[in-house]
Amino acid sequence: MKTSLLSRLTPWLGGALVAAAIMASIDLNRGALADQPLMHRAHVTLTEAKAQLLAATPDKGGHRAKALKHLEKAISEVEKGIEFDRKH
Repeated sequence: MKTSLLSRLTPWLGGALVAAAIMASIDLNRGALADQPLMHRAHVTLTEAKAQLLAATPDKGGHRAKALKHLEKAISEVEKGIEFDRKH
C-alpha cells in the first residue's frame, strides 16, 4: 500500500509543533515556573493541546476550529493572569 509523503510526515510535523509550542510556552512564561508553577503548567498544557489540534486533520465539522479558538482565548487568559499576579 502506497502512502503519500504528507501522510508519512504528519506525525513528525505534529511532534515538531508540540516541541515548538513547549519552547514558546517556556519562553513566554519566563519566571512563571518559579513563582507560579500551576499557572505555568496550565499554559504548557493548553499550548500542547493547541499544537495537537493543529496537527489533527481539519475535517471535524467545525468543532476543531472552535476548540482552537477556545484554547487561544484560554492561553491568553492564563498569560494575563500570570501578569496580573506579578503586579499585585
